[in-house]
Amino acid sequence: MNKNLLPKLFILLLLLGFVIHTPVNAAGNSSEDMKKAEVSVDKAIKFASKGNLTEAQTAYEQFDKTWREIEDGIKAESAAAYRDIESNMGTVVYAFTLKKQDQVLKALQSLKAVNEKFTSGGYPKDASFKKENISLDDFIFLLQQTKKEVKEHNQSGALAGIKKASSSWLSVEGVVVAQSSSVYSDSERDLVTIQAMLAANPPNYKEAEKTIDNMIKYLTPLVEKTSYTYWDAAMILIREGLEALLVVIALMSFVKKSGDGKGKGWIWTGVLSGLGVSVILALIVKFVISSGAFGNNNALIAGWTGVFAAVMLLYMSYWLHSQSNIADWNRYIREKSQTALSTGKLVSLGILAFLAVFREGTETVLFYIGMASQIKLQSLLFGFLIGAAILGILAYLMIYVGVKLPLRPFFMVSSVIVFYLCIKFTGMGIHSLQLAGLIQTTNTSHIPSIEFFALYPSWESTIPQVILVIGAVIILLLKKQKHTAANIIKNESRKLS
Repeated sequence: MNKNLLPKLFILLLLLGFVIHTPVNAAGNSSEDMKKAEVSVDKAIKFASKGNLTEAQTAYEQFDKTWREIEDGIKAESAAAYRDIESNMGTVVYAFTLKKQDQVLKALQSLKAVNEKFTSGGYPKDASFKKENISLDDFIFLLQQTKKEVKEHNQSGALAGIKKASSSWLSVEGVVVAQSSSVYSDSERDLVTIQAMLAANPPNYKEAEKTIDNMIKYLTPLVEKTSYTYWDAAMILIREGLEALLVVIALMSFVKKSGDGKGKGWIWTGVLSGLGVSVILALIVKFVISSGAFGNNNALIAGWTGVFAAVMLLYMSYWLHSQSNIADWNRYIREKSQTALSTGKLVSLGILAFLAVFREGTETVLFYIGMASQIKLQSLLFGFLIGAAILGILAYLMIYVGVKLPLRPFFMVSSVIVFYLCIKFTGMGIHSLQLAGLIQTTNTSHIPSIEFFALYPSWESTIPQVILVIGAVIILLLKKQKHTAANIIKNESRKLS
């Protein structure tokens, strides 16, 4: 291996540790973890018995926060315990929305009883979640069960059902995306929307039932397809790889314009690391953890990776736009001594390439694994090669066109493309965090759902996107105003001379 690549790989692997790290407790410590977490439940019961529901809710929220950190350990040790605890937590949340002391106290005591049953070894050691890779038929059945709970206005049962569907989505998303990218996008949007409707105070049962019905309707026809063609396999790679390709091409074109050979090395290191880690993680999910158990963690990884990449893309877009003035670019080149980029910028190129490829790569590999049992091996490989060839041709054309463009149009076009990706990664990242339950969702009918921009009908994902657009417009106006003022001063100076 080239010695120059070693430090680059080291930095990118450190980044990987940050990106994919999620706290998973060892099964042997789960009982101790639960005993520590249960202190918050005891406090909540104490406050509730005195009628202080506000403090009781605060104490319960501390338990909920701790639970998110330790739940993987409980899940790995006993699937039955995990389901019972989650169900009782849903009952507690519902009781707090009613603001009735007796119901809150009863729900908290039931939760305490289930927790104690787990810590005392009352549940069987059954990590069945590790084996759970459900079919699309099973997923639709989960939705039907959730719909039944919604019709009965059972908030805790309905919430538990839709959360289970969300965590199981990873098992079936490959089957869905291979047939319809729009259905895939609609499904991810609706899973978040339904959960928000059911968690609202009061719950919006009518719209939740309507949305679940709609999900069942558009997913059911996909069950009938039992085999795939090479073109289905090719389209997965083209569709998922295009966004990552746009990021990498923008970076490659930039370093080619700057004439810095080191930049290419960092970008390729990021790309290869992203691909390698994607394959390894996807194989671990499929054969060690299972997609059913990994569902929320996958959403968290996709979410944080998307948000982090969006921040870097925002900086990259601003920097590219700022260099669109030829005089500014020439000044930058002189300052950097013969076009050598700073070490920090070189590292950021590699990190951004890694994030873009890793984010799309993991899902792509999981999609292929999901459809592998329903397609001939030669068709899968042929489809993959076709997809890779098409992406390669697109990459060559983009780089060729980018290099041929004059300096100003090149930077302007590049900044627009990168800013578009920043907008999209922001929406996708926040939406994934909503899917994982880390960020709440406030639905609204005033916002359309537009897949091209990753625009979803929720304020939490839309507001940051709107702020980015407004900020960009303000910066452009200020720069234009500054440029106009500079021209006026320049013209006045000429007249005086």
